[in-house]
Amino acid sequence: MSSRRTITLLLGACALAAPSAGALAPSASGAASVGSREQIAWVRSSASRFVGDELRGDGASACSILYAPLTASEQHRTCAQRWDAKLARMRHEAGARAQLHADAAAIASATVIVHGNSASIALPAPLLGGPKNTFLWTSNCWMLTA
Repeated sequence: MSSRRTITLLLGACALAAPSAGALAPSASGAASVGSREQIAWVRSSASRFVGDELRGDGASACSILYAPLTASEQHRTCAQRWDAKLARMRHEAGARAQLHADAAAIASATVIVHGNSASIALPAPLLGGPKNTFLWTSNCWMLTA
């Protein structure tokens, strides 16, 4: 069985797209990454999907990558509604799209550190505006946490 097929089967409930062959290939900074190739590829895939969703202004898809407690309705607004509004505002901020494009370009070679059930990826800008990009292994997939 090919490694791409194996990864697709292991993604389970997350319904993540299998990473491209490029995501599995070793990179210059990939040597500094810690974790299995599959773990590193999953973190990169999740980060890539999240940034892509932000660039498209797709709040519902962005929410699908968030850790479940972050997706709860707040003040009668769903996660998708909140993110759609946030992404619409962001598109009007100077430099916001350029920052997302910089993150998107950096993901393939960014250093990923997997430690137990948590992982981080070194990107130019944090994915949720916090101090770092943190993922948690849950429901058989990597989910972005705050």
